[in-house]
Amino acid sequence: MSGHAQEPCSVPDADLAPTATEGYKVGQAKTLDELQRLDAEDESLARWKASLGLGATAATPASGPNVEVLTLSLHSPTRPQPIVLDLAQPEKLKALKKDPVVIKEGAEYSVELSFRVNNLVSGLKYLQVVRRMGTNVDKLESMIGSYGPAAEPITKRFVSEEAPTGMLARSGSYAVRSRVIDDDGKVYADFEWTFKLAKEW
Repeated sequence: MSGHAQEPCSVPDADLAPTATEGYKVGQAKTLDELQRLDAEDESLARWKASLGLGATAATPASGPNVEVLTLSLHSPTRPQPIVLDLAQPEKLKALKKDPVVIKEGAEYSVELSFRVNNLVSGLKYLQVVRRMGTNVDKLESMIGSYGPAAEPITKRFVSEEAPTGMLARSGSYAVRSRVIDDDGKVYADFEWTFKLAKEW
């Protein structure tokens, strides 16, 4: 067995395609003003709009992309502080591929995303593919939800996972590609990072 760490393989675009629901068609995009005026007398629609923050106290849409992804963090009950990956700074984003995050083998952990919503977004999803030695070993696809503009960042934590164990699992690095996408197929974040397993954090 070679002592050199293997170069992680990039995850192809096709592996990050979201699952399509048969028969589901995305509705025509509407502005916030159009949605606020839409079917004002419909009580269930009024509740849905309120859940998106589209009531009288709705935040004013901000400039920039509809969604800005700020951080991705790994949380574990076996670690006092989360591991936080800063996604808002391009130079730090580049370093994520070169400097693997260390995850304790066998540890339970969950991924949390922090993002800011500047304008109405529908059907936001998080996709993640983990690849090792050219083979996909894990895929996560999780619905984040639909949101109206919000002044404060929003966080969403996904289902817990357990890190693999054993000497073979600890050899080499794992390549991860993460993507945040909406119902219309618009990509708000698409980045790669790496991790390796160790006996301790």
